[in-house]
Amino acid sequence: MSISQKNLREILEKLNIEQLNPMQEDAQLVIESNSDIVLLSPTGTGKTLAFLLPVIAGLDTDSNEVQVLILVPSRELAIQIEQVIREMGTGFKTNAVYGGRAGSQDKIDLKHRPAILIGTPGRVADHFRKESFPTEQIHTLVLDEFDKSLEIGFESEMIEIVDSLPNLQKRILTSATQRSDIPAFVGLRNPAIIDYLHEKISELTVKTISSPSKDKRQTLVDAIHHLGNQPGIVFCNFKDTIQEVSDFLSENNIGHGCFHGGMEQQDRERSLIKFRNGTYQIIVATDLAARGIDVPEIKFIIHYQLPKHDHEFIHRNGRTARMHSEGTAYVLISENEYLPDFIRPDHFREELVKQDKGYVQPVSTWETLYITGGRRDKISKGDIAGLFLKQGGLENEELGLIEIKQDCAFVAVKAQKADEVIRLTNNSKLKKKKVRVSLI
Repeated sequence: MSISQKNLREILEKLNIEQLNPMQEDAQLVIESNSDIVLLSPTGTGKTLAFLLPVIAGLDTDSNEVQVLILVPSRELAIQIEQVIREMGTGFKTNAVYGGRAGSQDKIDLKHRPAILIGTPGRVADHFRKESFPTEQIHTLVLDEFDKSLEIGFESEMIEIVDSLPNLQKRILTSATQRSDIPAFVGLRNPAIIDYLHEKISELTVKTISSPSKDKRQTLVDAIHHLGNQPGIVFCNFKDTIQEVSDFLSENNIGHGCFHGGMEQQDRERSLIKFRNGTYQIIVATDLAARGIDVPEIKFIIHYQLPKHDHEFIHRNGRTARMHSEGTAYVLISENEYLPDFIRPDHFREELVKQDKGYVQPVSTWETLYITGGRRDKISKGDIAGLFLKQGGLENEELGLIEIKQDCAFVAVKAQKADEVIRLTNNSKLKKKKVRVSLI
């Protein structure tokens, strides 16, 4: 069963997408007509929507049980997919479960079964053991970024989950890298392969930045100044390095966020929110941010530390030059530092030459406000916009991105207006809930 053109147009309009790209169009046809599918396409090409459209088209409106299970390697990707499905506005209930989330919240969400359940293998396997919901009506399994889940050690949980699904009719595996060894436990038989890994879909330029010393921090600051007010990610290999880089950026008055596995989930999520809405122009991250997170169009990435493996290099670079856009990946190299074999000389177009003049200090013009009310309180983006525009006295151009979570919301406002908006809107009523508004 395929999604109607009318419904497709409505969904794309809600997602602010003009039309599907060739990979997404091919995926519709292949997924609809095959039971086993492997979708290979670079990071940022829209794989999530590519598999969601045919999967949603195959849902039974009369069923009150879980029908589709989507396994993902990280909580960030689970949250992202859940958000995309909600924004599609199909009317089907969806929930995400993952480690670090309160089990009591899972229990509340699963009491009324979602048609689509998204989760990390560890948390989903735990629910299977507890028999939190029946699995007999799950007919579609999606292993999104399946190679990453295997890489970080979820194989035993994934085997346990697959073995507990007696009535699977469709299996979809996705990846952003070529991987020949499809895991046998998934049970694919002559899968249809959708391979767009070698399609020219972006304009990525890779440049080198030479650091005169082993300590690259000053060179990094010089590079960020040179690049000016553009959104970008600085990749490091270790969280300790991120802390050192973060401290140095702060000393040089460069606003930024951090993102690594050692942070609390809430702090990671808030870093991404501030990056998406423009409060931060720079985020310093480990490879956890190399794929499967929802971030805005990124103009550049910087390899502060060289990646250890070629797939890390590919995924990091995949955060920029997404979907026919242009982007640049910069590789910081200190004296006597050797490039790994997978970074070949033909990757490089030119050196980034340090300029004595023309530096632009990255300055954010946005601040992020926190509201103590969310979807659970039936609060919509329109409700928040109305409060901030009318009672808060903002002009349209002074109100930025609004993100609504289950029990809270985040709103970007022009920095010079933040204090005044808080004064005018704090302790106001949204729907029937009195909400507090504060700066984060």
